Amino acid sequence: MSNQQSRDPHQAQGSRAEATRFSVLDRSRTREGHRMTEALRDTVRLAQDLEKLGYHRIWVSEHHGVPGVAGSAPTVLAAAVAAATRTIRVGTGGVMLPNHQPLVVAEQFGVLESLFPGRIDMGLGRSVGFTDGVRSALGRDKDDAEDFAAQLDELLGWFRGTSPTGVHARPTEGLTVPPFVLALGEGATIAARAGLPMVIGDLRNREKMRRGIDHYRATFRPSVWAREPYVVVSGTVAVAASPQEARRLLLPEAWSMAYSRTHGTFPPLPPAERVEALTMTAKERGFYEAGLTGHIVGTEDQVAHELETLIKETGAQEVLVTTSTYDRDALLDSFRGLARVAGLTTT
Repeated sequence: MSNQQSRDPHQAQGSRAEATRFSVLDRSRTREGHRMTEALRDTVRLAQDLEKLGYHRIWVSEHHGVPGVAGSAPTVLAAAVAAATRTIRVGTGGVMLPNHQPLVVAEQFGVLESLFPGRIDMGLGRSVGFTDGVRSALGRDKDDAEDFAAQLDELLGWFRGTSPTGVHARPTEGLTVPPFVLALGEGATIAARAGLPMVIGDLRNREKMRRGIDHYRATFRPSVWAREPYVVVSGTVAVAASPQEARRLLLPEAWSMAYSRTHGTFPPLPPAERVEALTMTAKERGFYEAGLTGHIVGTEDQVAHELETLIKETGAQEVLVTTSTYDRDALLDSFRGLARVAGLTTT
């Protein structure tokens, strides 16, 4: 919350973006020609840069058996990020609860909150693996996602000391770690029923997003975790000196997604220039072009205008930026530009 506290109180009277929190989810994307270990260190370095720019929080992700993602143990990575920063909030986007025993997840976040008090977030999702092989290795199947609401209730109970088992989670019990639900599929209903903040994406289907948000707000039940609905919209935002440069940031991720849709595995990010030189099949080209649409991309002025529209349409209190690209320097420049748009920094 440090960036909010440091802002001029009159900023909220300006643009909607300046009255909105901005945060980042970094998936520790691997890159062609770079080791997977480098991707994890890139995430830690990015967190330090984002803290200087005034972003509200940085989250890390959980993916198993994916060549293009090094982030497989989010609570471990969150500990490294928190240790390397001082003020920015740190969390997960998210821990995939069906993959774990709720007690163990509660203990992990209890340890994180004890080490970094007041800075830890607990973003929770219901995915159970990218492929059948991964699900088998995890000892899970698709049906385990159907138990997410009950798993969530059990997890929160460990913090409140209400488990019917008579067991007490240490050092978790009595601590407050803000929980968020990643609202994919039935997530909006689950978040509203549990009275939790909701993270919803993606920006490419605005109508579906708005329906999910409206349903969440209409059915929200106040809880000890949140008295009112809290909406975080997530998606890709790219800022550069020209629309063409901003769009070029999207090429590596769009191609990796197209490749995963046609080959069944999500690869490391290639450089934009290699993507531009590729010969694609019609099917690959279709997925690739689709992956380039629907995002917020352009110059600072263009992005400012699109963000104003997004925030007005959704009433979101926070924007979680999920942009990935091969060029980490260009990615940081994009975050700098967005920070200026959002009124986080003037540099």
